[in-house]
Formats: sequence, structure tokens, C-alpha cells
Amino acid sequence: MDITKFVVSHRERALLYGDYSTYQNQLSKKLLNCRKKLSIATKKRGTFHPRTQVTAEQIAEDHGYLQLQLLTAERTWANAMAVKAAHSVETKGIGGKTRSHIVSRLEKGAQTSEQLAEVLTQTESGASSVDILEARAYAALLRGAALFEKQHWEPCLRSYSVARIIYSALSTSTKGDIYKDLLSETIDPSIRYAAYQAKIPRTQPIAEIALKYFQHVGPELAARIEKQNPSVLQHGDADAKQGAGAAPATLTWRGREVNIEDAAIAIAWATVGTEKEKLADKLLSTGSLLPRELAGAYDDILVASQDTVDATKQAIDELKSEGVTQSDTRMQSLQITRTAVNYEMISWRIGRNRVLIGQDDGVRVDLGASVRKKKQQAQTEEASEDKGKDLTPGRQIAKLKEKVVLYDGILQSLDSIKELPGVANDQKLSTQLEATSQYFTALKCFAISRSHAIAGNAVNALALVKHALDQCNAAYPVLSGDSDDGKFAPRNIQVTNQHAGLLRDILSGELQRSRALVEIHHSNKPTSASQTGGAGKPLSSQLLNYPAGGANLNNIVTYPPELEPIPVKPLFLDVAWNYIEYPAKQRQAAVVQERSKEPEREAEPETKPQKRGWFGFGR
Repeated sequence: MDITKFVVSHRERALLYGDYSTYQNQLSKKLLNCRKKLSIATKKRGTFHPRTQVTAEQIAEDHGYLQLQLLTAERTWANAMAVKAAHSVETKGIGGKTRSHIVSRLEKGAQTSEQLAEVLTQTESGASSVDILEARAYAALLRGAALFEKQHWEPCLRSYSVARIIYSALSTSTKGDIYKDLLSETIDPSIRYAAYQAKIPRTQPIAEIALKYFQHVGPELAARIEKQNPSVLQHGDADAKQGAGAAPATLTWRGREVNIEDAAIAIAWATVGTEKEKLADKLLSTGSLLPRELAGAYDDILVASQDTVDATKQAIDELKSEGVTQSDTRMQSLQITRTAVNYEMISWRIGRNRVLIGQDDGVRVDLGASVRKKKQQAQTEEASEDKGKDLTPGRQIAKLKEKVVLYDGILQSLDSIKELPGVANDQKLSTQLEATSQYFTALKCFAISRSHAIAGNAVNALALVKHALDQCNAAYPVLSGDSDDGKFAPRNIQVTNQHAGLLRDILSGELQRSRALVEIHHSNKPTSASQTGGAGKPLSSQLLNYPAGGANLNNIVTYPPELEPIPVKPLFLDVAWNYIEYPAKQRQAAVVQERSKEPEREAEPETKPQKRGWFGFGR
């Protein structure tokens, strides 16, 4: 029957391009069409007959009667939401008459859905156990909305708890995304607000609240839920990996311990610890994997840490909306928690990038061979053939560019850590972050220098290696204090002295190698010039270039001069033309002076034509 899918799809389709009023109008048209199909619509100018209640036999015969009840309940809900949305913008809020109208509409919808759920429990309806649970959850959802508007918080929690437990039990099915969206967007926020109004502490998780208020239901519904998913009645949530008692009550950050007062933060932080253990076990159990496969193992812990960050931000926003100041102990504890969980999330993000870079953070370059791993047909002969194939210089530079992008991402993540609250005041942490940033800057410069060496720019490669070694030497005294205890741990922001020492040793050898290459490059320049016997461009045409290997005095100018192309019409911009007396200009000035001295001739009066009479005769 797909009751939940029918309701959710109609809401999403209508609210995507319109509002609740549009949804109400659409439901009215669909109701009329549904009545016409069932031949129960009142004709024009016909006598109205009161509608009888839908029976189980009618639903078993035609599912249109089921849709008729759902559309009726949905129209009342849409009407209530339209009125509420229209009056929510008013400064005075929703008045008494308006609220009573909203409550009456929701009450009617709740009664219709409850009657439908009662009919479906009969065996004659042919409804399955999932259909009965969905009908009960939908009825509890509308009843909870009506009690929410009445501001009856205890009964509201009982109704929403029934809906949450049922949807949590059904979320493991193939349509689990629909139920999870209802839980996260509608039910959980309503339970949290009603619990706040009922003076329930925030440390109590929503799943525990729902399980507590679910105890009043009958054994029949509990049996159906236990048959669908037994773990829900034990933990209150289908995805609950730990009970409420396993959630940590405190959080330690840089030697300071704070209490976790929000239940959502405690559960999310416990999930991070569980995922951390799973990640370590997964990396230990698996053999040699490609970097992309290793990075994929970090997805779960990144999602868990991001959920913790979101829960902390939501808790801070709720306290701010309540008018809690920054000096309050709750707000200060949340700020410390925010810094800790953000540091944890960014640390795992950096670890994922380090895994993508390769072994030893990309210090040892492996660009000579390419091993193609095929999932379906992995033959050792093909792998051995591929190992002998060297990559072209263009492919090697492209791989180094990918590593530089990952190094840039790590450096940006380190900069974001420095902006977290309280980090700048921690001198030891700031020094460690600066040393870590210098370590990854050295790796980035080392990768760029390798690309210059492949391209043949030995001088640029030497300068970059020297800068990388300086950065590594500056970071090594700080990083040398972080020793590796021998216990395996997934990659994160922590850089041990083994990594820093390996990078320093390799950079020292690479610096000597680059100096030798530059010396060979410079020593070959004068030899090639002497072999040409002074041929090439003369020294007079290269005055802007500094002769690193010495000036070639055997080729100063070209003699005898050779025929060279010049511009046909050169452009001269002489700004002093008007201030220099040229001979040609003096002659023109003398001619102009002589003409000006000549006496001007008197202007002769114009001779006017003589007037004549008629037919040309004079007067």
C-alpha cells in the first residue's frame, strides 16, 4: 500500500513549486477525482448524503478507499499549515482564534488517520504488518502535531515517540531513506522542543526519551515492532551502536576536561571513538592496498566527526537564541568542545590526504613504474610486465602536480585549525602547528623541485630543494619530541620524528645532488661557446644579459656589417620637435614674416548691379 511513500511524495511534489495553499488546492482536486472513480461523488444539484465510514472490505476490494482517507487527512493538515504559515509573519504571533482553527483542522486529520489505522488492523482489509505500522505512525504523527499546537507537551511526546519508534524500526528496509528524512526533519526536532518545554534535561538523548514515552502503548503494537526490528525496543534507535550509558559524559582537550551536556554531542563523540577503532582494525587486517582504497576507509570516521561538529554548532546556536552570554559556563564548555571536535575532524581529513599522497608522505618518489591493478583479472605476468614500463616525463610531472594539490589541501587545513577559538592562546599547540606546516611546506617544495628536475631546470630545482631543507631544519627540533611508541595508529595530523628525520636525510642528499647538477650545467656553458669559435650573437647585442660564464671578447661586434632587416616605416616620437630650431623651420618662418609685412590692399567696394526697368530698358 506504501502509505508513507504516498504521503511524502505528494508533499514533496507540491511544496517543490508552491506552498501549503497550493498543496491544499491540489488535494481538493485529487479528492474529487478519487470520489468520481469510486462513484461516491455528489453530483451537481444533487442531494448531499453523509459519507459513511470506510470499511475493511472496501479497502481490500479497492485501494482507492485507502487513498481517499489519506487525501482527506492530508488536506486538513495542509489547511492547518497554510493558516499557520500565513500568520507566522505577524509580530503578535498566532492568536487564540487562529490557533483554535489550526488545532481543529489537525484534530480532524488525526481522527481520520486513526480511523484508517483501526480499519487496517482488521484481517479483512488484507493489509500487511508494514502497512499497519505505517498507518499507526502516520496517525501518531498527525496527533502529535495537534497536541504540539495545543502545547500539551507530555501527550505530544507520547504521540511523537510512537511515530519515532515505528519509523526507526522501518528504516532498515529498502525505503529507509524516506523514514530517515521524516525522523531528522520533522519528528526529532519536535521531540527535542517538546522535551525542552517539559523540563527534560538536554543530556538525555532523543532515542531514550522516545523509548521512555513509548511504554504506554499496548502489547500488540510492541509485538509488531519487535517482529520488524527487535533492537529498536532496546535502544530506541535502529542504528544505535551504543546505549545511553556508553556515551561519554566528559571530553578532554589539551589537559582541560569539560562536561558534555548535550546528548547529541555525546552520542556523536562516542561514534567517533568507535569508528576510530574500526579504522585501525581495518587498516591492520587488510594487506597492501592502493592509496585510493586506503583513503576510502576514512569515510566513516570523517562522517562521524562531521556529525559531531554539526551537533556542537546546533547546540551553540540554540544557546545563543535563548540569550545565553559568552561568559556562561555552558557556553564556554561548548566553545572548548567545538575546538576539540573541529580539530579532530580536520586531523582525520589531513590523515586522508596523507594516505592519498603515498608512503612516507611522498618523500620516496615512485614514478618509474606503474602497476595496473585489475579487479576482475589480476595476473602476475601482466603485473610484472607493467612494472618494467617507465612513465613519460609528462606523466611524472602530472603525478607530482596531484601531490602538490594534496599538500595545498593539508596546508589550508592547518590554517583553519589556527583560526579555531583558543588555539592562538595555546603557545605549545601553535608552535607544533607551525612546525607541522613547515614540514608539509618542505614536502611541497620538494615535489615541485622534482618536477623542475624532470623538465631540465636544474637551477630552479636547487633553489627549491634548499628552501625545503631550510623549512625541514626549522621544523625538526619541534617534531623530534613526538616519538612513535611502536603502536599502529591511522594517519592523522600527528607527524613523528621518524617522518621528519627521513625527510631531512633525503633532502640533504638531494641538495648535494642538485648542486652537482648545477655545477655540471654551468661548466658546460663556456665549453660550448669556445667550441663555436665565437660564432653566434655578438656581445653588443646581448648587453642586457649577464654573462655567467664570462664575456666572449672574441665576438664583440659583427664586422664587416651584414645586411639585416629593419622596419620599413619606423615610428619616431620626438617630444622636443616644437622646441628645436631646424633650418627648414627657419626658412618657413622668414617667408611668413615677409608676407605679414606687405601692406594690405584696401578692399574694393563691391559693385552692385544696376537696376533696370521693364523689359531691360533703363530708367
